[in-house]
Amino acid sequence: MQTPFRRSLPIIAALVSLGVTAPAMAQEASGVRSTHGGWSIICDTPPGASSEQCVMMQNVVADDRPEIGLSVVVLKTADRSAEILRVLAPLGVLLPNGLGLNIDGQDIGRAYFVRCFDDGCYAEVILEEPLLTSLRQGELATFIVFQTPEEGIGIPVELEGFDAGYAALP
Repeated sequence: MQTPFRRSLPIIAALVSLGVTAPAMAQEASGVRSTHGGWSIICDTPPGASSEQCVMMQNVVADDRPEIGLSVVVLKTADRSAEILRVLAPLGVLLPNGLGLNIDGQDIGRAYFVRCFDDGCYAEVILEEPLLTSLRQGELATFIVFQTPEEGIGIPVELEGFDAGYAALP
């Protein structure tokens, strides 16, 4: 069952080119609308936008590697045609290996990094139903970044509150 995390990669490149920049917007702590477990709903009106945009976000750090952290963001595109799972990983990760995902011990697959900026590198997937169901029903997601082809660093993300937060995401 590895395809849900990979299947929509061509669509993601198009979304990135449209400038969907939720993690940058989500860093505005003043826009926290609600919290659900470890997840926060953050809303803001980006410069030039005609309406408010909201994301569901969780920031995490590897237990044994405090210099390795992730921002995990769920957002709906401005036209409401898709939901996206976007993960910001730190600079220095091995890009060809992509970002691995494991939910409750089940290997979901890998997503490719699509772009790097000063704040890190982004991997994205469209939240299709099989992946969304796994996230809503799961307890623990482990995102895996690589520093070498052999060395994966697992970063746990609590899924408690994901279902309620997703339901509350405008």
